[in-house]
Amino acid sequence: MPLAEVQHQPRAVEALKSALKSGSVHHAWLLHGPEGVGKELAAVCFAQALTCPEKPMEGCGVCSSCKRVKGRNHPDVTWVMPEDEQVQRGLAGRSDFDHTPSRDIRIEQVRALGERLSFRPLEAKHKVALLVNAHAMNASAQNALLKTLEEPPRDTILVLVTSALDKLLPTIRSRCTKAQFGPLPVEFLAAQLKAVLRRGSGQAAKKLTDEEASQAAAMAGGSLQRAMELDPAAIEVRREVIERFEALVPDDARGWLAFAEAFGDARANAEVALEVLGVWFRDVAVAQVGQGGLINSDLAPLAGVAAARVSAASLHRRATLLDEARNAITQRNGAVRLQLERMLIEMMTTA
Repeated sequence: MPLAEVQHQPRAVEALKSALKSGSVHHAWLLHGPEGVGKELAAVCFAQALTCPEKPMEGCGVCSSCKRVKGRNHPDVTWVMPEDEQVQRGLAGRSDFDHTPSRDIRIEQVRALGERLSFRPLEAKHKVALLVNAHAMNASAQNALLKTLEEPPRDTILVLVTSALDKLLPTIRSRCTKAQFGPLPVEFLAAQLKAVLRRGSGQAAKKLTDEEASQAAAMAGGSLQRAMELDPAAIEVRREVIERFEALVPDDARGWLAFAEAFGDARANAEVALEVLGVWFRDVAVAQVGQGGLINSDLAPLAGVAAARVSAASLHRRATLLDEARNAITQRNGAVRLQLERMLIEMMTTA
C-alpha cells in the first residue's frame, strides 16, 4: 500500500516520501491533523515502506511483509494504543485485562515498547513503532517516551499519530519531524459516501439517501470517519439548528440560553450543532459575495437574509468563536453547555 493511496494530503505525503527517497529517515515522526483524514493510513503505508523487501523505502502493499504490517502482526512493527480503543476495534477483549481497559496510553505500555525496541529487527532493516492517538498518553507515559525519543535504539522509527497536538508535551513535539494533515475536500467525502451507497453495504448505505450523503459530507468537518458515522438524525436537525440560530437577537438573552440548553444537553449534540453552524457561516459568506454553490441550498433565501444582516467582519468573528468553542469541547473536554453559552453571548454582544 504505497503512500499514493493516501488521498488529498499532498504536503504530508510528500514530506514522508521525500524522507524515504533520501534514505535518511528521522527517528521520530508526528502525523497530526483532524480525525478521519488519513493519518493512520499514512502511518501504515510509511511502516510498510520501511519494512518492505520487494520495494524498499517505497512499499508494494501486496507482499507478505506489507500485508502483515496492515494486519498488525509484523514482528518488527509495534502498535501502541489505549486499551479501551483496542477493545473497541476488536483487537482485544475486556477479559484480556485484569483491570478496566484504560482510555489512556499507560506508562507500562510505553516501557514495554522501549523493551521491545531494544532488540534487533527480526526481518526488516528497521523497527517501527506506531503510536495511535498518541495524545492519549498520560503524563507519566509521555515522560517515559521522552527517553526513547532522546536516545532511540538503532534502526528504530517512531511514528506518533494524533488529532490533538496540544496535548503532547512540547519536548515531545520538538523531537519529532512533523507532517500536518488537513480536512478532506467535501466533494471527495461525498463521492466516498455515494460509492458506499452504490455498493449497497455498510451502515451508511442502510441509512443515507444520495442527497443525505452530500449533506453528511458537508457536515463532517473534512473527516471521512465522521461522514461515515454521521447519524441521519443529525442531518434532519440541521434546519432546526440554523433556523433557531438565525432567530436569535442581541436583546434576548433568554433565547441564547434556550439555544445552548437545547443543543448542549450532550456532547455529541453540541458537536453536531457546531458543525452545522460552521457550514452555515460558510454559506452566509458565499451569499455575501454573491456566488452560488451553497451547501445548504434549500435555505438559500435565509442565507441571503443573514448575509444582509451581518457584516463580513462580524461573520469572521462568529466563525472564530465557533472554532474556539468546538476546540474547547472536543479537545479540552470543556463543559458543553457553558461553552455554547459563552460562544453565543460573545456573538450577540460584540460587533
